[in-house]
Amino acid sequence: MSRQYFGTDGIRGRVGEYPITADFVLKLGWAVGRVVAGRGANNQVLIGKDTRLSNYMFESALEAGLSAAGVNIQLLGPLPTPGIAYLTRTLRANAGIVISASHNPHYDNGIKFFSDAGHKLDDDTEMAIEAALDAPLETVSTERLGKAYRMEDARGRYIEFCKHTLRNGSLHGLKVVVDCANGAAYQAAPAVLHELGAEVVRLGTQPDGLNINVDCGSLYPDNLARQVVRTGADVGVALDGDGDRVIMVDAAGRVLDGDELLWIIARDRLERGELHGPVVGTQMTNLGLELALRSLGIELMRARVGDRYVLEMLLANDGLLGGESSGHIVCLDRTTTGDGIVSALQVLGRMTDTGRSLAELREGMEKLPQCMINVPVAERRDPDTVPEIVTAVAEIEHELGEAGRVLLRPSGTEPVIRVMIEGRDAGQARQLSEQLADRVRGALSTSASAV
Repeated sequence: MSRQYFGTDGIRGRVGEYPITADFVLKLGWAVGRVVAGRGANNQVLIGKDTRLSNYMFESALEAGLSAAGVNIQLLGPLPTPGIAYLTRTLRANAGIVISASHNPHYDNGIKFFSDAGHKLDDDTEMAIEAALDAPLETVSTERLGKAYRMEDARGRYIEFCKHTLRNGSLHGLKVVVDCANGAAYQAAPAVLHELGAEVVRLGTQPDGLNINVDCGSLYPDNLARQVVRTGADVGVALDGDGDRVIMVDAAGRVLDGDELLWIIARDRLERGELHGPVVGTQMTNLGLELALRSLGIELMRARVGDRYVLEMLLANDGLLGGESSGHIVCLDRTTTGDGIVSALQVLGRMTDTGRSLAELREGMEKLPQCMINVPVAERRDPDTVPEIVTAVAEIEHELGEAGRVLLRPSGTEPVIRVMIEGRDAGQARQLSEQLADRVRGALSTSASAV
């Protein structure tokens, strides 16, 4: 059976359009309830959300669908995605549901799911929900309808969890600017930092239902960088709309992405004798991180793009740390999924433990220039099956040697081939990427757009 609704990160769409309509979400709630009913100790499903205006409607629709399937509901209110994962696991719920489109604008939305163990749903469960969505909706008898409750202390429970992931338990002496993207972490993140002793300057903490991710958060760090410099802060922390990604800014206003933060955390775990297994990145992870880790004897393994695949590779290889350049970082010694607040605390804790600045901690890793060109294609073909392209890639890899990397990646959502080359020389990377794009274009298409 092929997937009709689920992607790599749940179900996504434009609000009011297929598949994110109120009637579809109601049916989805019923389908989830039908599949997971009886799996947990308490026959309950948790529902959390970010700050989008549409979430009031979708929360009610999910609640109605789950109730019709005979499953009880705990409503958590606005809470970061990893907070829902944590509470699903600790409360031994059947499943957790997050209503969020992460870093996307307010008019998009999505539904994410967690198993009772706090992980993304496995393929079999997703396929069972897909099958249930195609079945007629049949409401259970009145006496078996699910009940809904609001968990008043959900945010407090999550805040305490985050605080306990900081090794020394204190951020005293740090001045931190935190940008919460007017999203799900707008209350939790400042509270965590404040209660750990930091002096906190707040940005992006005035959500109105429509301003989530608007010129703020991890996608737009310029304002954060300015505020860090203007206020004389030690560091800036930027989260995305659902709080599972983080990037940071040093005292001089320089932005550090997920690769650089992963470097800092990995080196910390190594020096403490706690690191085991490989560090897992993705196909897009900067080669500079791979070379820096290799210098310390740490292997970097590359998964497909997507936090789900990073986690799968970590679990399959007894790994501890993984992440993406976007700032989605997984610390399996602290939690079960990517968590922007928890990841930031690992870096902030390293700062307080060592007395070193964020800029100093970042030393030892040199990011290599990357050039990417999108080549539109008439048909979706695997470039590895086209002899002319395979030959061109081999020639460029030979020219780059170990100081560069070639990546050809078909887009999962557009009819394009992404041509990416990175190396120590930006001019060479640009020249070779244009050369390879021409070869791909000649074999598969007629036009291209550079990024």
